[in-house]
Amino acid sequence: MRVSRYLLPTLREVPGDAEVASHRLMLRSGMIKKVAAGIFTYLPIGYRTLKKIETIIREEMDRAGAQELLMPMLQPAELWQESGRWDDMGEEMARLKDRNNRQFCLGPTHEEVITDIARHFIRSYKQLPLNLYQIQTKFRDELRPRFGLMRGREFLMKDAYSFHASKDDALREYEVMYQTYERIFTRCGLEFRAVSADTGKMGGAASHEFQVLAKSGEDEILSCVSCKFSANATFLQKKEEQKKEGDLCPQCHKGNLKSTRGIEVGHIFFLGKKYSESLGATFLDPNGKQLHFEMGCYGIGVGRTMAAAIEQHHDEKGILWPIALTPFEVVVVPLNTTDAEVVKVAEGVYQSLLEKNVEVLLHDKEESAGVKFNDIDLVGVPIRVTVGKKGLSKKSVGIKLRSEEEEKMVAIPSAVDQILNIRNELFRKINHCP
Repeated sequence: MRVSRYLLPTLREVPGDAEVASHRLMLRSGMIKKVAAGIFTYLPIGYRTLKKIETIIREEMDRAGAQELLMPMLQPAELWQESGRWDDMGEEMARLKDRNNRQFCLGPTHEEVITDIARHFIRSYKQLPLNLYQIQTKFRDELRPRFGLMRGREFLMKDAYSFHASKDDALREYEVMYQTYERIFTRCGLEFRAVSADTGKMGGAASHEFQVLAKSGEDEILSCVSCKFSANATFLQKKEEQKKEGDLCPQCHKGNLKSTRGIEVGHIFFLGKKYSESLGATFLDPNGKQLHFEMGCYGIGVGRTMAAAIEQHHDEKGILWPIALTPFEVVVVPLNTTDAEVVKVAEGVYQSLLEKNVEVLLHDKEESAGVKFNDIDLVGVPIRVTVGKKGLSKKSVGIKLRSEEEEKMVAIPSAVDQILNIRNELFRKINHCP
């Protein structure tokens, strides 16, 4: 992709209403545009990262045996009245009426719709277990939308729902999803913790949050220094009477609790029969007896994961994308677009990388080197290739990682191979992280 033909509206000034790094940097790098409070357009470069997160999610959910479907955002009131949540959701739920005066809502979640599907199509234990998921827009009318994609009103979510003949099988799938989420966030290149948490309005018997560690996180996480125990501090304090940093771990009774901050990007719930009973969703067991489904649900905030990645990976210059999430893997920068030799070599490297299926950006606009470098650092492309007259005099181009200060000069014939090696090594580091 050529910058001269790409919608990349970078900003020099910091937006006044942006309180956290991800919001500031998304606006400044041209990733999103505010439409209304808590509602954003994903511009092309932001949408590329969003799609990468979706792809990782789909690959891991499919690998775990889940099946993708797509449910409507507009949902009839009757389903929510059956479950008892029509009034419970309060003003966070956006309600409306159609021309026939029938009540609907903009779906904040889809337990009711998916349970209605199950009660219509799953008749026998032979059809179980079943895990269905979607990646779809949700709407929750937040009282105070803020922090950009971190707390919006309209947002993209992966939500999955599983149906089981027994509690044991539902808990087995819960563990499968736990491991699936660990693979998803590891592949995204994020440092995270899975923590015990409150079930909240979703209900059910157990839940775990997946928290990306970041100083700006709204949630406090208490983790044991001796074992793998981690919990949301608010949840733990409810159960353990004001557990805090320095206290003894309630699980191993050996290590002390350490406090960190986190951003919730995923949440899994064991629901039990909460929705199958309220909506009358049953199946026939081997003895012909009607039983209610045991259920689980599993959510990931797609845009929120994107924002959390920036909160964890940025510096004073801009974003430091993990290679798996970056909108472009490499940017080629001709320092003088009026110099025929510079342009020729830059075009050659650019075309060679395209042929190798590398996601590459050519910064071919007639701007100064300083302006180009500032934009590249702001957007956070991991690998920069610089083509200039001085380097060409030595038959070399410069290669620099966004995360490093020094540029390395390499011979033109070996440049593409070295870029590929660097790119592949960045992916290996992500895939081998704990």
